[in-house]
Amino acid sequence: MVNETLIPTLETRRLVLQPLQLADAEQTQLLFPHWEIVRYLNKAVPWPYPADGAYRNIHDSALPAMDRGEEWHWSLRLKTSPTQLIGRISLHAKPDENRGFWLGLPWHGKGLMSEACDAVTDYWFNVLKFPVLRAPKAIVNTGSRRISQKQGMRVIATVEQEFVSGRFLTEIWEITAEEWLARRRDLGNKSSVR
Repeated sequence: MVNETLIPTLETRRLVLQPLQLADAEQTQLLFPHWEIVRYLNKAVPWPYPADGAYRNIHDSALPAMDRGEEWHWSLRLKTSPTQLIGRISLHAKPDENRGFWLGLPWHGKGLMSEACDAVTDYWFNVLKFPVLRAPKAIVNTGSRRISQKQGMRVIATVEQEFVSGRFLTEIWEITAEEWLARRRDLGNKSSVR
């Protein structure tokens, strides 16, 4: 079991981000395996998604990486319905791939993932003290790219990468700690750590 003192619960105006746990597998398995969600995720995601895919991902990959201090995973929940998982967001200590996320289809288009991204980006820079955050985005993934634009990130490279739905031109988006902290001072910090 992951020591929750190592990965705290984060909050935004509308969300609670709880450290991922094995009990989240059942709800993940119901929400995650939809083409609209997985098509622009890394090709490592198996497709068609197996019946035990969420359990295997959490048990075999996410939780061990959290215990090693290499990855930080949270389930996303609305404050108004804290027992319902609506998505996930993760941070990774990997070159050029530090943040990833997905959101259940009923909650798309409501600005929720932007809130979650702000909270974990604050955590990346203010708590983990990394100097830069990078996130790859398939160019055709306009929704995800919009989040990076809103956060003040910029494209530093274009490469080709494999996704569940195929090979696409991919932009590597970046923001430095200095840029993020200056931006947050200007906008006011809207997330907190519990």
